[in-house]
Amino acid sequence: MATETDWYRELLDIEQELLSRVPESAPQPSLDRVRALADLMGGTHRAYPVIHLTGTNGKTSTSRIIEAILRAHGLTTGTFTSPHLQSLVERVSIDGRPLSAERFVRTYRKVKPFIDEVDRTQSLTMSYFEAFIGVVFAALAEARIDVGVIEVGLGGAWDATNIVDSAVAVITPIDLDHQKFLGSTTAEIAREKAGIIKPGSAAVIARQTNEVRPVLTARVTEVGATAWWEGEDFAVIARTPTDFGQVLDLKMPSGTIFRDLELPLHGAHQAQNAAVALAAAEAFLGPNRALDPEHVTAGIAAATSPGRLEVVGSHPLTVIDAAHNPAGAHTTARALGEAFPGIRFVGVVSILGDKDAAGILRELEPVLDTVIVTANTSPRALPAARLAAIASDVFGPERVRTEATVESAIAAARQGVSAPSGGVLITGSIVTAGEARTLLS
Repeated sequence: MATETDWYRELLDIEQELLSRVPESAPQPSLDRVRALADLMGGTHRAYPVIHLTGTNGKTSTSRIIEAILRAHGLTTGTFTSPHLQSLVERVSIDGRPLSAERFVRTYRKVKPFIDEVDRTQSLTMSYFEAFIGVVFAALAEARIDVGVIEVGLGGAWDATNIVDSAVAVITPIDLDHQKFLGSTTAEIAREKAGIIKPGSAAVIARQTNEVRPVLTARVTEVGATAWWEGEDFAVIARTPTDFGQVLDLKMPSGTIFRDLELPLHGAHQAQNAAVALAAAEAFLGPNRALDPEHVTAGIAAATSPGRLEVVGSHPLTVIDAAHNPAGAHTTARALGEAFPGIRFVGVVSILGDKDAAGILRELEPVLDTVIVTANTSPRALPAARLAAIASDVFGPERVRTEATVESAIAAARQGVSAPSGGVLITGSIVTAGEARTLLS
């Protein structure tokens, strides 16, 4: 009989099989392959209603909060988020619990013959992400969920998740990221992301810039969707930071105000994510089933977001954050001072080579006394020496050190600060955050 270790070993083998395909960092702009796969499996992507999310930052946190709220209302939930921090099974959860290695392996075994058939019949073989999302759709269908909360992998219109016919589309704040694939301006990026808004659906839209909003408005009008805008239809109307996170008052499109909600996540951006999430839950439940105040309170209180201003050590204070673009780093910097007043941070930073490293470091500079740069294990990681040169331009050479690995950088940072006034922030990439979480949690 197979043991848990046996299942995990096979999971690692499957991961290597998937990684041998075209990587998810190089999307192929077609839905033909993933649609063919889902159809071969009997339409697994149509087996449950979907809340579909895109945006530049905040997607995963918002997905998790939506899931917690709907689960508190008694719905069986399935969630897909991307990418993962430590293990690919994190990406798929049923009722808030990641798939076990056994369940993922068994599902992959069922789906693999269909993947092979698509590879054989299509002009291009399936990419990593396309094959992976086929497994996700099958796992969620098998679980007989009441709602799927599905985050895009990259972009929107051409993302492999966009074969779903979503009842609710959620757009978190849009900024510059992945310009190589999505466009060089926020308007171009918004046009790609707006593609998840489907005819007749409800679109729940976070506060956007003046460049982005007209693009989203045009899509809403084109497909006859109903739009709920943050700041007009729903809003954070009060927010009080606390040691554990914050207490919120949120106003919903229905006019209902939910007061004294305890969100165990730090930062104004997480308050915004909670407002967007609650509005999405209200849109999904519809006019015939109102949000229940007790269930809302319980769902908000149960929300988690690993790797997002996550405390993983206290002596000294050690915080992990997955910010990987300038907008995310700006949000992190703002939240850091609010969540941990009086703490002077040393940064441990590794950034992928296709990201705006200078922009990220400029946003972090005001909140970091010094920075230790390194390279994570991703083949896309910016070499430490190159990152050090960029960091020296931003911080000045006297505030920059270099270490060979994330592990040695964390050790150096933790040795160089003392409680209670010193802390360590580990950031710059989701890969960096995941490696740090494996080492420290």
